[in-house]
Amino acid sequence: MDTKKTVKKYGNIYRKILVKGNCPDPDRKEAYEKRLTAMYASKKYEEHNIYPTTNTEYIYAIIAMCLELKESGSSDKEIIDAINSGFSGRRNFFKHLIRCIDLLPNSYQIAEKWNISDHDKRVKDGSIFYDQFDVSEGRIEYSISRCVYVEMFETYGIRSLCKIFCMTDKAAYSNLVRHVGFTRFSDLSDGDSCHDIITDKRRIQN
Repeated sequence: MDTKKTVKKYGNIYRKILVKGNCPDPDRKEAYEKRLTAMYASKKYEEHNIYPTTNTEYIYAIIAMCLELKESGSSDKEIIDAINSGFSGRRNFFKHLIRCIDLLPNSYQIAEKWNISDHDKRVKDGSIFYDQFDVSEGRIEYSISRCVYVEMFETYGIRSLCKIFCMTDKAAYSNLVRHVGFTRFSDLSDGDSCHDIITDKRRIQN
């Protein structure tokens, strides 16, 4: 990683967040970049940056934004909304991609293959611990009790703000609705487990 280039990239995104929030103070951008540079050089980053399936560089950039906004007095909801807004371009790209998949008659089979593949990769590198991962005809149910995303946020005392990442599944499945059902019972940002059920609407009703 080119630390200087990476920090500048995320610094520009953070400034965009500040501008949208009517706080275009350049000193706050500089404070963010200083914090993120120190975080990338930390022992904690070295310990966390060992999972091939996890983009630790990106997660740390988000954590640094959360910490800066938290210190400015923003609430969790305000922080989550601000960061989601700052990365709207990235999120909109995936939203449109998923909507295209939603038009396909085999969209559930695509979701099933993605979940199985992701499960296998996560188990292999140890980034997520599944207490349950059951796949049956037209139905997937899993329960997760350990996730390094949550552990990274918890390391910096802001576990609840990992909701930013926990929300991505709900956002994805909200655009995959023709044949796929998604039910979330809890997530690890504010609960003991991440418990989800994914169903083929043509076969099973939740």
